[in-house]
Amino acid sequence: MESLFLQSFHMNGLSRSKLNFGSNPLQIRGNKQVGISCLWRQRSRTWSNFSIKCQTFSDGNEGRVSSSTDGSLVIESQRGGDEEKKGSLLGPVKDASGSIVGFELFSHSDTNDSNSQASGTLDPDKRDGDPEVQEEDVEEDEWGIRKSIVSNSNGNRTLDLDKQEKKQEEDFEEHERRVREAIDHEGEEESSAGVPSSAILEQVGNEDEVEELHEETVFEGQEKLLTKKKMNIVFVTSEAAPYSKTGGLGDVCGSLPISLAELGHRVMVVAPRYIHGTAADKVYAGAFDANCRIKVNCFGGPQEVAFFHEYKNGVDWVFVDHLSYHRPGNPYGDSYGAFGDNQFRFTLLCHAACEAPLVLPLGGYTYGDKCMFVVNDWHAGLVPVLLAANYRPYGVYKDARSVLVIHNLSHQGVEPALTYENLGLPPQWYGALEWVFPEWARAHALDKGEAVNILKGAIVTSDRILTVSQGYSWEITTVEGGYGLHELLSSRKFVLNGIINGINVNEWDPSNDPLIAAPYSIDDLSGKAECKAALQKELGLPIKPDCPLIGFIGRLDYQKGIDVIQEAFPQLMEDDVQFVMLGSGDSRYESWMRAAEGACKDKFRGWVGFSIPISHRITAGCDILLMPSRFEPCGLNQLYAMRYGTIPIVHNTGGLRDTVETYNPFAVGPDGTGTGTGWAFSPLTKKSMLAALSNAVRTYRDYKESWAGLMKRGMQQDFTWDTAAAQYEQVFEWALIDPPYC
Repeated sequence: MESLFLQSFHMNGLSRSKLNFGSNPLQIRGNKQVGISCLWRQRSRTWSNFSIKCQTFSDGNEGRVSSSTDGSLVIESQRGGDEEKKGSLLGPVKDASGSIVGFELFSHSDTNDSNSQASGTLDPDKRDGDPEVQEEDVEEDEWGIRKSIVSNSNGNRTLDLDKQEKKQEEDFEEHERRVREAIDHEGEEESSAGVPSSAILEQVGNEDEVEELHEETVFEGQEKLLTKKKMNIVFVTSEAAPYSKTGGLGDVCGSLPISLAELGHRVMVVAPRYIHGTAADKVYAGAFDANCRIKVNCFGGPQEVAFFHEYKNGVDWVFVDHLSYHRPGNPYGDSYGAFGDNQFRFTLLCHAACEAPLVLPLGGYTYGDKCMFVVNDWHAGLVPVLLAANYRPYGVYKDARSVLVIHNLSHQGVEPALTYENLGLPPQWYGALEWVFPEWARAHALDKGEAVNILKGAIVTSDRILTVSQGYSWEITTVEGGYGLHELLSSRKFVLNGIINGINVNEWDPSNDPLIAAPYSIDDLSGKAECKAALQKELGLPIKPDCPLIGFIGRLDYQKGIDVIQEAFPQLMEDDVQFVMLGSGDSRYESWMRAAEGACKDKFRGWVGFSIPISHRITAGCDILLMPSRFEPCGLNQLYAMRYGTIPIVHNTGGLRDTVETYNPFAVGPDGTGTGTGWAFSPLTKKSMLAALSNAVRTYRDYKESWAGLMKRGMQQDFTWDTAAAQYEQVFEWALIDPPYC
């Protein structure tokens, strides 16, 4: 069904009416007047046939009624014509019985005395053939709409659509603004006696001439609903790159807000101001004291926090300052383990984040209480609970919504039950955070297993729940991946979605990366061979262009499958390959890496620690990137690898499953070299991992054309933050459909 684009529509005061464009009925409320202009097809810029039907609904009849008491039908059909023909304001005319006998052309200034005007008709036969037509006038109403009026000898005026003046397309925005202002002034003008209770616009054009509708302007009530609603978005996070980062969470909260701001939203990021007493603290040099001190009630009394602010890349970066954030280490701990007061530190963050939109006049005015809170992991998990327990009961944040983003469900912020009173929540909200460990997980027979679980509180109070991949959104509802929360998450599956993280395509761009030996692109891959040779030379490995170079980048812990690599290592080294690993973590695996390097000096290098330049050079120089993670909510290294033409071999789980398509040499792809971007193996065993590596190595050596096709398909993948931001927008819109969940 063809759709029409209503460039402007003005309706004030009708108690109930409907607009119908093709198959898309749009409800609209108003009174007194109906004004119509610029009804056209968006792409072709031509007019289409349409009808105007007005009738009363006094007897509940909504069809084409014909009795004089219920109303009668009047049709004006316009066939083709100039591209810029305009409609005009239409006023109904009733006879003595109350039937609608025609429409009269009038301007807003004429509405008070429209009853004194002689009735007109839109009957096309009369319009085209009335012998009493004397003259033609051109008027312009207060909206700037030019209209042709044909007056007859009786003083009646009819609308001649075929003689409408052309109007320039650039007038559209100004015209629309005036329409919006007119809608906002409901009731300022009185209508003539004879305005129908309902108006229906129904298209009767030729369906064969359908053109795609690119944009619709919809009115409901007195508001114009834009296709993209601009929002005040507040991210609450424990880390945000480049200010603080330990993993993917920092990347997300450092890049996604910028992409959302570019879409026109007002975006704030609230994170702690970590001061470590090192040169790294200079990253906060651009953040200035906002001269705002507040006291939040938690942990037995008022706690004072300060705010620092930096406006950068269209985003308000707000840093919560407190002495508990000033210490060496990373955001969560140091070489001795996790900090013992993390619950206190992140409770302060959540309280401060709830206050920041209300008290900080950023750019001259506050965000207010109509915000979309994006809370990340358990560190920000108290925010939706605080909104429901401490703010909405008092009329604050009643229009706000919260979206929980789970980056890693294994970390839930679980503390003893007696710490609940420190969180600054009313006693009756204990059930939202209540957590009881199963018997097998309790310390001793007298242990009741009672605890508070902050992430659980966020799950039961958030309006929407997101994970960082679709695969992970399913995994967390299973016994194996739910970490005790699977039943609760399954009960909220209807608001649970997954969105793949994006990557910073400016930072990770092989054609313009200052950290690699030579630039290259999908059109010219010659630079990748130079990067490989430079990496081999830097690491002290033999420079062998035809030897497959395998890389690993990540934490050295059980989740990343290091034990599987360790088990398969002797057999892997029997083949003619080279292997390099970069990472730190479990001291056992660090020691193993050092020992393995000593045993296989010509084939293996282990870099204990982490270096951003080295990670770029490994990504660019390796032929294969290995990621045998036991679970991976999203994973970024495989995205970086594909962008750099490095083939990922991953365990078939979470975001790895969603982003890496297993190579199929027998499928017919666009380039004729098969389909897929890498290898995803399952189950996570030495045997299946070695089988995937063997297939990759054989393809690299014996099927160069297929390998080049793999590289190019990976480099063509779209994992930009712009794509992810558009999906986040959709979730935000869904959250606004329903009232707050709690």
